[in-house]
Amino acid sequence: MTTPDRNQPPEPIDLPATRTLGVFARHAHAWRALRHRNFRLFFGGQSISLIGTWMTRIATWWLVYRLTHSALLLGTVSFAGQIPTFLLAPFAGVWVDRLDRRKVLVWTQALSMVQSLLLAVLTFTGLIGLGSILALSVMQGLINAFDMPGRQAFMVQMVEDRADLSNAIAINSSMVNMARLVGPSLAGLLIAASSEAWCFLIDGISYLAVIASLIAMRVAVAAPRRKSSSAFTELREGWSYVAGFLPIRTILLLFAVVSLMGMPFVVLMPIFAGKVLHGGPHTLGFLMGAMGVGALISALSLAARKTVRGLIRIIPLSAMVFGLGLIGFGLSRNFYLSMLGVLVAGMGMMQGMAASNTIIQTLVSEDKRGRVMSYYTMAFVGMAPFGSLLAGSMASAWGAPLTVIVNGGVVILGAAWFLTQFPALRRTVRPIYREMGIIPPPPEELAPAEEVES
Repeated sequence: MTTPDRNQPPEPIDLPATRTLGVFARHAHAWRALRHRNFRLFFGGQSISLIGTWMTRIATWWLVYRLTHSALLLGTVSFAGQIPTFLLAPFAGVWVDRLDRRKVLVWTQALSMVQSLLLAVLTFTGLIGLGSILALSVMQGLINAFDMPGRQAFMVQMVEDRADLSNAIAINSSMVNMARLVGPSLAGLLIAASSEAWCFLIDGISYLAVIASLIAMRVAVAAPRRKSSSAFTELREGWSYVAGFLPIRTILLLFAVVSLMGMPFVVLMPIFAGKVLHGGPHTLGFLMGAMGVGALISALSLAARKTVRGLIRIIPLSAMVFGLGLIGFGLSRNFYLSMLGVLVAGMGMMQGMAASNTIIQTLVSEDKRGRVMSYYTMAFVGMAPFGSLLAGSMASAWGAPLTVIVNGGVVILGAAWFLTQFPALRRTVRPIYREMGIIPPPPEELAPAEEVES
C-alpha cells in the first residue's frame, strides 16, 4: 500500500456543496451590481415600495371598473394619470440635470406616499368617486414627471463602476417584475376579501422603505450647477441631441409605438377578467401575475449577460414577441391560454424595455443624462395616456379582444421598421463601443504594421 505524500496538497473533494458554490461563482456576475452599497440600499427599499405601487395600480383599475363598468372611463383615468408626465417630463429632465438627484427622489417618494394615503382615506370613508380618482391620478402623473427621469439618471450615481450599469438596470427590471408578480396577486386577494382601500394604505406605508434607503445612501454630490443658459435653451439642446443621434432616436421611436399601441392592453385587463373570462378581481390578479412572470424571466436573462453587445438586435425581436403575445391573448377565451398569452407578452415587453434602457444609458453623455432620460420617460409613460384613451375608445367600439389583436399587429409592424434601420445602427454604434472598450478594435489595428502591409 502506498503512503500518501504529506507534502502534497490534498485532492479536492467534489462535494455537492462545493459544486453548488461553483455554480454560484460562475453566475455571480448576474448580481454584480449588488456589490455597490448604494444600489443594495435602493434594491431593498424599492423592492418593498414597488409591491405597494402595483397593489395601488390594480386597485385603482378595479375600483374604476367597479364604479363605472366602462372601458372608456378606464382609459380616461389612465390618460389623466399619465398625460402630465408627457407634458412635463422634458422640463423635469432639465431640472434633474441641475439638481441633487437624490433629493429629487426623496421628495417625489414622499409626495407619492401622500397621494396613496389620500386614496386610502377617501376609499375607507366611502367618499371616493370618479372625480377624486381623476384628480389624484393627475397628482401622481405630476410626481412621475420628475420621479422617472430622476430615478433613471440617478442609477449611474448608485453604481460607481460603469461596467456594472447594464447589470444594475437588469436587476432593477427584475425587481420591478418581481413586484409585478407579487403586488397584483396580493391586491386581488385583498380586494376580494375586503376593499381596495387596504391596497392604497399598504402602498402609502411602503414608501417609507424607499425614502429610508435614499436617506441612508452615501453619494458624492457635485455642487449644484448654476448655468448661464436658460431652461428652454437646455431643453432645446436635449432635443437636438436626441433627434440627431441615430441610435437613441430610433430606439425611442420604436419604444413610443410600443407604448402607444402595445402597453395600454394592461388598462383593458379588468374587462378581460370580468367580461371575456367571466372572473373577478382574483382573475385580474392572476393575469397580471402571469405577465409579471414573463417579464421577470426576461429581466433575469438580461441580468445574466456580461456585456451590452448584441442588445440592439434583441430590441426588434422582443417587440415581435410582444406583438405575438398580444394577438394570442386577444384571440383566447380560455383562462389558461390567456395566462400564456400575457406571459409571452410580458416577456417581450420587458426584454425590449430593459434592452432599450441599457443601450441608451450606455451611449448617453453624462451632462445630458437627465434630459435624455426624460425623453425616454415620454416614450415609455408619456405616450401611454394617448394609448390608454385610444384603447378605451377602440374597446368601446370594437370590443377589448379585437382592440388588443389590432394593437399587437401594429407593434409587429414597428419591429419590422426597426429591422430596416439595423445596418445604419450598427455602423453608428460599433465605433462608440470600440472607444468604450466594449468590443475590440478591428484586426488591422491589432496587427503590426508590416503584417498589415503584407
